[in-house]
Amino acid sequence: MSVHHLFAATTTALPPAFALAIPEAAHALVQPDPVSAYAMTAGRLWSLVAALLGLIGVVIGGLALARSAGRIGSGTGRRGAIVALVTGSAGVVIGGLVVAAAKGGPGTGYGIVGGYIALVVGLSGMILGGLALARSRRTLTG
Repeated sequence: MSVHHLFAATTTALPPAFALAIPEAAHALVQPDPVSAYAMTAGRLWSLVAALLGLIGVVIGGLALARSAGRIGSGTGRRGAIVALVTGSAGVVIGGLVVAAAKGGPGTGYGIVGGYIALVVGLSGMILGGLALARSRRTLTG
């Protein structure tokens, strides 16, 4: 006998007052367990990956910006600027997907806070990479 038939048989055999409580009890049985604050869920993992990509973009973009200004090393920083643009935009895209897929707010395990952090940090990496790329083009032509 399947569970569906069991619930149907139970509701017909019980008085009406108990029959209304059966779907509530069944709903309580299938609720997921609450997520611990320290549990690594898929949403938290993806938001962490996105934030790390954005942070890599910020660091490399800052170094490329310093190189293009002639402060560090002898290169123009063009390759670093492109890497910062790519990693920053990857952080923004993954962070945006995490935020869009989240079904709950902060503390639910969907990684929404990390997704927003990844959006901000990735955008910062993209801005630094864009500035470094513009400055490296200016030094190449001028």
